[in-house]
Amino acid sequence: MEREFWRKVAVGLSTEDAAAAVGVSMAAGDRWFRDGGGMPTLDLTEPTGRYLSMTEREEIAVLRAQLSVREIAQRLGRAPSTISRELRRNATHGDPARYRATVAQAEADRRARRPKTAKLAAHPALHDYVAGKLGGSKHWSPEQISRRIRADFPHDEQMRISHEAIYQALYVQGRGALRGELTACLRTGRALRKPRRRVDQRRERIKDKVMIADRPAEVADRAVPGHWEGDLITGTENGSAIGTLVERTTRFTMLLHLPDNHGATAVRDAITTTIATLPAALRRSLTWDQGIELAEHLRLTIEADLPVFFCDPHNPWQRGTNENTNGLLRQYFPKGTDLSVHSAEDLTLVAAALNGRPRKTLDWRTPAEALAALLSNAA
Repeated sequence: MEREFWRKVAVGLSTEDAAAAVGVSMAAGDRWFRDGGGMPTLDLTEPTGRYLSMTEREEIAVLRAQLSVREIAQRLGRAPSTISRELRRNATHGDPARYRATVAQAEADRRARRPKTAKLAAHPALHDYVAGKLGGSKHWSPEQISRRIRADFPHDEQMRISHEAIYQALYVQGRGALRGELTACLRTGRALRKPRRRVDQRRERIKDKVMIADRPAEVADRAVPGHWEGDLITGTENGSAIGTLVERTTRFTMLLHLPDNHGATAVRDAITTTIATLPAALRRSLTWDQGIELAEHLRLTIEADLPVFFCDPHNPWQRGTNENTNGLLRQYFPKGTDLSVHSAEDLTLVAAALNGRPRKTLDWRTPAEALAALLSNAA
């Protein structure tokens, strides 16, 4: 049951849901999770045919009152000695009449664990190296330590350890070869290891999205102007942001001033105000990433008369023009800085600088010249 609990956690269930799924109390699931430091304490691979399975033990529990040991063995395709030993070793108090499959499985699992001395506890030099890199002023990650130690000790095979073994030494009770307080030196600072993703974190955050696969074919070849790509560039700890809009045909850039916040309402209003300065022929569509800041895309479509399409998850290349432009903007707005200090006038000057750069893809015309030509032709 504990093994199945960890399998459920591994696919994204919360500890409460995983405990309910395997039929144990929430307290038991929470205890398993905390005792393991958020990491499985059992081998999650399926048992091989060499050992009796839970299903076979259930059959033994049912058949023991009806058949002899030899008949049970024949039914299961096992040696009679295997069944006899199972009833003798794993029955309650050694009484075959009190054999229960769940109790027998738990007893077999207990014996199979065969706890070994942790490698860090057995090798002082390795322990000191790992502890020194985790703590003090180093604060290396377990993966950095695991990789670097090979370079530092190329000929010493004893000085080898996986990053998972380091995490276990930090998190799993009973394997605490490293001081518990060293978990504070990890970048997360957590005392428990957190699964990478939860099921509830995979819920759809933006409702009624229209994906890029449904975008008109004319957008892809850039022959028709008026199709835009957009995103945010963020400042220190994502506390500030500037919105970016890039027209796919001309590479013309407009920047959104978001001085107070970059939530869904603020971004929607900024896009609506900015895009409204353009004629309708240049407001055909907007392609955006999966950011929650565009959660009000339906209202944006109505207010700005601008259909919105979303890229597939983890596919920023689907709005590559915008990604490239954001890279150019980092020359003016470096990462790790407070972007809220820039005024609307500052953003206008930066956009003008980008739009005044000649581009190879435009035959060395500038985006401003390419857009002016479109507007002139439209007139």
